[in-house]
Amino acid sequence: MAKTHSTNSFINYLVSTHEKEPDSEHLPPLKDLSKTLDVSVATLREQLEVAKTLGFVEVRPRTGIRRRTYTFLPAVKESLFYAIEVSPNFFEDFSKLRNHIEAAYWYEAVAALTDQDHTNLQELLARALAKLYGSQIHIPHEEHRQLHMGIFSRLDNPFVLGILEAYWEAYEAVGLNLYTGYDYLQQVWEYHKRMVDAICMGDHEAGYRALVDHSDLLYHRPVPSSDGNFVEPVVKESNESKL
Repeated sequence: MAKTHSTNSFINYLVSTHEKEPDSEHLPPLKDLSKTLDVSVATLREQLEVAKTLGFVEVRPRTGIRRRTYTFLPAVKESLFYAIEVSPNFFEDFSKLRNHIEAAYWYEAVAALTDQDHTNLQELLARALAKLYGSQIHIPHEEHRQLHMGIFSRLDNPFVLGILEAYWEAYEAVGLNLYTGYDYLQQVWEYHKRMVDAICMGDHEAGYRALVDHSDLLYHRPVPSSDGNFVEPVVKESNESKL
């Protein structure tokens, strides 16, 4: 396979030494790397910042530069957050992408789950329902995120996991973890219960149907009106739905 080369000397160094230096290995100081790569320290500092932003390395006081295990999340998160700042509508586009990815990888993901994973999902569900139906209602947002990521946690694909994780980061950033009406939350968790029950019973097809139906709820999510009540959003009919 042909190797690609970056204009970033520091990133090229990370690539070329990857097999020799395992993940989490400490890297030489910038002064030493400057001599090795024949690049100024100032230039290396700039290139190091790019590598940090992409999640390739971390830099801590006293411990220096350390290589990190590869994850797609930092790169996609940076791009996604920029896009949402440019136009909030980009979140809806990314949400659709995430829904398609979850649907596409559903069967592979649930087939890889262990009995312990099933137990963990059941516990998350129970905790969420306790929050939702308790004497004092709490939004089970953290359980929502953990449940979805738990279902796909066994996938050995950093790009899929990076996109799914970035979705939840953006979900919180745009405020969708805030209260949006009790009836809506009940519907959401009814679908989650169907998904978890189906997974634990080995009925992956029923779980898939619940997942797809659940994904449609986001586009019918109640939004707050000026009087503090919640109203159904106006959902534009797509050309696809007319076919």
